[in-house]
Amino acid sequence: MENKATTTSWIVTGLGVAVTALGWSLLPSLWGAGILGFGLAHIVLGLLDTQRPSIRK
Repeated sequence: MENKATTTSWIVTGLGVAVTALGWSLLPSLWGAGILGFGLAHIVLGLLDTQRPSIRK
């Protein structure tokens, strides 16, 4: 069973995918570009967080 930290990382990544799709649909505008970048940042940070070692005591 996955721990809570890994599950949270995947949730952040999934929300990033949804936000990126929203930004992509609004792309001709500056708002669309900003939302797309925000979503991409969440994807990258979520995936990096999955690689972080967890310390269990």
